[in-house]
Amino acid sequence: MRLMVRSLLSFGLAAAYQPALRAPCTSAAASSTVGAVLRRGGMRMMAVEAPSAEAAAPAAPAVPIKLPSNEDSDTLLKIRHTSAHVMAMAVQRLFGDTKVTIGPWIEKGFYYDFDRPEQFAEKDLRRIKKEMDKIIKMKLPLLREEIDKEEAERRIKEINEPYKLEILESIVARDPDAAITIYHIGDRWWDLCAGPHVEHTGMLPPDAIALESIAGAYWRGDETRPMLQRIYGTAWETKAQLEEHGRLVAEAKRRDHRLIGKALDLFSIQQEAGGGLVFWHPKGARVRKLIEDYWNKEHIKAGYEILYTPHMASLDLWKTSGHFDFYKDGMFDQMEVEGASYQLKPMNCPFHVLIYKDQMRSYRELPLRWAELGTVYRYERSGTLQGLFRVRGFTQDDAHIFCLPEQLSDEITDVLDLFETVLSRFGFSEYEVMLSTRPEKSVGSDEIWEKATDALKTALGNKQWSYSVDEGGGAFYGPKIDIKIKDAIGRMWQCSTVQCDFNLPDRFGLEYVAASGEREQPIMVHRAIFGSIERFFGVLTESTAGDFPFWLAPVQGRLLPVSDTFRPYCEEVAKAAKAAGLRIEVDPGGRSVGKQIKLANQAKVPVYAVIGEKEIEGRSLSLMARKDGGLVDLGTLPFEEAIDIMARASSEYVSAVDELLVGGHGDGGAPIDV
Repeated sequence: MRLMVRSLLSFGLAAAYQPALRAPCTSAAASSTVGAVLRRGGMRMMAVEAPSAEAAAPAAPAVPIKLPSNEDSDTLLKIRHTSAHVMAMAVQRLFGDTKVTIGPWIEKGFYYDFDRPEQFAEKDLRRIKKEMDKIIKMKLPLLREEIDKEEAERRIKEINEPYKLEILESIVARDPDAAITIYHIGDRWWDLCAGPHVEHTGMLPPDAIALESIAGAYWRGDETRPMLQRIYGTAWETKAQLEEHGRLVAEAKRRDHRLIGKALDLFSIQQEAGGGLVFWHPKGARVRKLIEDYWNKEHIKAGYEILYTPHMASLDLWKTSGHFDFYKDGMFDQMEVEGASYQLKPMNCPFHVLIYKDQMRSYRELPLRWAELGTVYRYERSGTLQGLFRVRGFTQDDAHIFCLPEQLSDEITDVLDLFETVLSRFGFSEYEVMLSTRPEKSVGSDEIWEKATDALKTALGNKQWSYSVDEGGGAFYGPKIDIKIKDAIGRMWQCSTVQCDFNLPDRFGLEYVAASGEREQPIMVHRAIFGSIERFFGVLTESTAGDFPFWLAPVQGRLLPVSDTFRPYCEEVAKAAKAAGLRIEVDPGGRSVGKQIKLANQAKVPVYAVIGEKEIEGRSLSLMARKDGGLVDLGTLPFEEAIDIMARASSEYVSAVDELLVGGHGDGGAPIDV
C-alpha cells in the first residue's frame, strides 16, 4: 500500500516539475507495456498500436556544462561585442549598399541592425559567417581612437553613414563634452563605439560563433522611422558551450507554450476577435481556476481581503493618478459615455486607492492588505504580441498594502514569505533578487526614501536572501524589489515585484488619523507574485513542458476500457473519482487499447488505467503513470483505495509526496522497459 502511495504520488506530482530528457517509448516497448497490463487482467496478449513518440528532447551532455553570462566573464562580453563588429564588417564587404546602425552585445550573444534595399535571406547568413571566419583568421587588431565631435562628423559624412551621424548627434546632445571614441578593425573598418573588445580578431573562436536569425526592427524602436533588418548571432568561449546553447534553444522550442497550448487544447488567440486577446479553453480554464483558487486561499490565509473592481473608469481618475500623463501610449483610446470620457483600466492601483479613501481610516486599522485578480487592458503593437507572454488583455495578481511607516519592514518580510510559499508550490525555488534604489528624478522626501529603502533591505536580511543592487533603478515613486524565477532549463523570468509608492497617496490625499490625533499619510505598497496570470501560465507551461503537477493537471487520470463491455464500470469509477474532487475521464472508445494509451500519453495525462474483465471482477484499477516520457507500471489497487490516494495527493498538493520520499518507502514503481 505505501509503495503504491509513493509510486502514484511521485509520478503524478514530482516528475511533472522537471521532466527528464530521455527517449520516448518505441513500438516494441509499447506492445510490452500494454501486454503487461492485459496479462494482469487475465487476458491474452494482443497486437496494439504504439504510444506516439513525443517530440524527442535533445540529448544532454554527459558532463553538465554551465554556460557563463556576460556578468560572469569579461572575456565573453568582449567576444560578443567584437563579433557584432566583425559581422557588420563582413556584411558591408559582401553587400556594399548596406548602411550600419547599432550592434550591441545581448544576453546570449549579439545583434546588428542594417539598412539594406534587399532583404537578407537565410542563405546569406552562411555567406556572412564564412566572411566573418576570414576576418577572424586575419588577426586584425582592434584599435581604440578618441577624436573630437567635429572630426567624427567629418569621417561619418565621408563614408555616408546617416544613422551613425544621428547616433553622434544624440551623444553630443546628452553631453556636449563627451569623449567620442571609435574602434578600428585593422585599417579596414571602423565604428563609433565605447568598447570593450578583444585585442585582435584572431582571439574570436570561430567554432563558438553562430548566426541564428533575421528579424525586422524599427530604427530607434519608432514605427514612424525606417524598418531595418536585424541579424542575431550567438557567441561563446568554446565550441562545447555553443553546442550546449544549441541544445537549450532546441529544448526551449520543444517547450514553447504556444505549441503545447495548442496540442493540449488549453487556450487560443482568435484573430477574428483581435490580436493579444486570450481565449481559455475548458482544460486551460481548469488549470487557471486551480491557480487562482490556490492564490486566493494563500492570500486569505496571509491576512488579505479580496477585492473586485470595475474594468473601466472616468478619464479624470487616470489624470489624477498620473497614468494618463505617464502611460498614455500604453492605454487604449477612450470611449464616450453620456458625454463623459471613460478609459479601460491599464492598472488596478487607483481603484484600490479609491476604496481606501471611501472613509477616514485610523492608525488602529492599519495595515490594510487588499488583493485582486484584476483584468487590465493595455495597448501593445501587433508586432510585439507573443502568445501569453505579451497580450492586450490580462489579469494581474495585484495587491496593495496601506501601512504605517514603522510597519513597513514587517509587511515587506511577510510579502517575501508569501512570494516564496506560492512560487515554490509551482516548483520555482531558485531566484535572482534585485533591490532598486532612488533614481535621479523622484517624488518624496529624502527621509521617506531612506526609511523605505532600509525597510526593503531589512526584509531581505530577514529572509537571508542574497541580492544585487541597482543604484538609481527604482521607480520615480519609490524603491522596489524584483524577483526572477529559474525554470526547469535554467532560464530566468521576471516574475514577482514589491514596490513602495509615495506618489499615489500624495496625489489622492490619502490620510489616516494617527495616535496623536493628527492626520498623516500612509505608506502604500504595490506587489504582485505572478505578474499576470497569463504570463505565469506560459512560464509554468514551458517549465513543465505541459506535464503539470498532479494537483494542477487539467485531466488527472483517464480510464481506458478494453471494449465497450467494460464502459459501465469505467463510468462508475469516474463518478466516484469526481465525487472525491478528482478530474478523471473515460476514453470515448471506438479505438484499440494501444491507441487509447497513445492519446492519453500525448495529452500528458499523469495516471491512467486499462480496464478489462479482471479489473471488474476485482473492483480494481491496473494503473500506469507517465514518467520521463515513458510509462511506469504502478500495479493493481482496489479502485476506492486508488481514488483515496489520488484525492489526498491532489488536495495536499505535493506535501504527501515529499513526506513519502523522505521516508524512503518503496522503490517508486516498476518501470516498463523502453
